[in-house]
Amino acid sequence: MTVRLGVAALISVIAFTLAAVPAPAQTPPTVTSGLPAWRAPGGLLSVRGTAAPGAAIELWIGAVKRAEAVSGPGGGFTFSVRVPGTPRDYAVAVVSEGIRVEAGTLPVRPVRIAAGGDVNLGEGVGEAMRRYGTRWPWLSVAPVLRRADIAVVNLEACVSTRGRPVPNKEFHFRGTPASLRTTRRYAGIDVVSLANNHSLDFGRVAFADTLAYAKSYGLRTIGGGKNLAAARRPAVLTRGGLRIAFLGYSDVRPPGFDAGPGRSGAAPALPAYVRADVRAASRAADVVVVYFHWGIELARRPSARQKLLARVSLAAGADVVLGAHPHVLQPRERRGNRFVAWSLGNFVFDWTSPGTDRTGILRLGLARNGVRSASFLRARINWVQPRLQ
Repeated sequence: MTVRLGVAALISVIAFTLAAVPAPAQTPPTVTSGLPAWRAPGGLLSVRGTAAPGAAIELWIGAVKRAEAVSGPGGGFTFSVRVPGTPRDYAVAVVSEGIRVEAGTLPVRPVRIAAGGDVNLGEGVGEAMRRYGTRWPWLSVAPVLRRADIAVVNLEACVSTRGRPVPNKEFHFRGTPASLRTTRRYAGIDVVSLANNHSLDFGRVAFADTLAYAKSYGLRTIGGGKNLAAARRPAVLTRGGLRIAFLGYSDVRPPGFDAGPGRSGAAPALPAYVRADVRAASRAADVVVVYFHWGIELARRPSARQKLLARVSLAAGADVVLGAHPHVLQPRERRGNRFVAWSLGNFVFDWTSPGTDRTGILRLGLARNGVRSASFLRARINWVQPRLQ
């Protein structure tokens, strides 16, 4: 027997059949990477996860959709985005097929830089360490330095048990390997500049030891290397999703101290070198910091040469210019999102002349667009120990 259904009955049968077939279940997205502890303003954030294959995915930071993507055949997705430039806490979430999954809260704050001036691990400082231990000169300032994301100083000495004093120099500074290890592991210094007029005081053998010890203790060096290319190469550190490049140059150049194509030594502060290196670093990094050994000893104001080198650095893309060598403090200048500290003076040093005992720690807050904050913690050197005031 053949049964013929009318149009209305047929529609009812089809509707009943469709209703009986369950709709495919939605696949909620999952964040598999977790969030970092913090990010700097404008820093890079990576978020990975899974969702339904070929699904549209959105990444939200705060109330703003920051990126869109489509998951791969296996459902995986990855976002790499710049976080907002305003420091605060942001809710991070991913959305797919109308389902929102919270990834957590992301604090956004500037990268904290702490910068000090000249550090001499020999002479009076070495004597103090022999008497009271290698931590003694750092006792007051180490807590501040360790709280920074990056701490940088000028290492005005070689570190070695070898070598002989080079001729025709009045002062020769040399510290022990143990003193440099403490500089890193207790004082919290991350970067040291070797671009100065004392890093080769005991010749190239001792200078090579300085490089080797610094590397073994986890210190990054700038302004000195096994040849000119290495001496001019930046140290690039990543903090809070920002790449921060450090460069170092010496404008106080005893004969034979300059690095050459096949000769170890310090990077000379020649404007052509500075301009080319800063430009290259600014293309590869988000922020560029240049540390100079320059100026006139005991002068309270920057010289014309200092101003020239700072101008070259800033025009090439530097965000921060630091200086040392005069052994006294010189002015500090905020220029919009850029900063110049003409001389940070002595830091851990055996001072003798009036005013050379005044020192401090420059603290900078960095974002992708440069300097967000600046402050100076003043200190006074008691024999060789800088004490915060």
